[in-house]
Amino acid sequence: MPIIEINHKKVHIQELNKGAEQTVVLIHGMFSNLSIYYFNIAPVLAKKFHVVMYDLKSHGMSERFTDGYDLENMSSDVLALMDVLEIEKAHLVGYSFGGLISLKTALKAPHRIEQLVVIEAPDPQDEKARNIIDEYSKEFLEHYVANFTDTTKVQMGKRQMEKNHRMYEFLFNQTSIKADMIKEKHFLSEVDFSEFKLSTMLMYGEDSNCRPTGEWLNDQIGRSELKLIQGDHNIPIQEPVLIAETIAHFLSKSLKIVSQNHG
Repeated sequence: MPIIEINHKKVHIQELNKGAEQTVVLIHGMFSNLSIYYFNIAPVLAKKFHVVMYDLKSHGMSERFTDGYDLENMSSDVLALMDVLEIEKAHLVGYSFGGLISLKTALKAPHRIEQLVVIEAPDPQDEKARNIIDEYSKEFLEHYVANFTDTTKVQMGKRQMEKNHRMYEFLFNQTSIKADMIKEKHFLSEVDFSEFKLSTMLMYGEDSNCRPTGEWLNDQIGRSELKLIQGDHNIPIQEPVLIAETIAHFLSKSLKIVSQNHG
């Protein structure tokens, strides 16, 4: 279980296909962990890319902290992760709150990011969206237990369930996570997207409550495309293979450019 130190925090990471020319960093949402990518999405991307996944602080197997869940802190963790792994430039893929983290990181250090994929990022101003994150995270946990235990042939016992519930309890009751999310209320409305030049793919569920945010972002970002996927906020769980293949196709455009330049 690889644990590395980032910004004085112990962080659990997983890497696939380290030898590839380009890197994709996958950022999960609040209240889940890197397993949302690990089983179905990462292996498809790893056919062409070096894939890096990590558990956000206090999530999965990363160290617990009571504060620092605002986008500034979370995005500086992404850049520090890249520094520690000696990744000069990467594609970023972020889901749900991870989508906001990836967007913040790209705004902060555009020279470090190749391309951006934002999946189901909510508008932090929308209280309903914040509640949806709570709701879906519980659904994620149930889905994780029901499905991934079968695919990995490891029975998630009562102990593991209790451990996950303890993580929830800790995040909800003992950290600044909710207050930090509320602090980010105006994040999207305060961004000047006119300077944003990165090629961006926005992926949203056709029936998702967050879809209007995706449509709004598509209007704001000059070089963006919006892909609607059948499903709701939980599309990475509902359509993992389709999502993985769509991301791989989008990111591969830059592989072609690289090989042409070297050719």
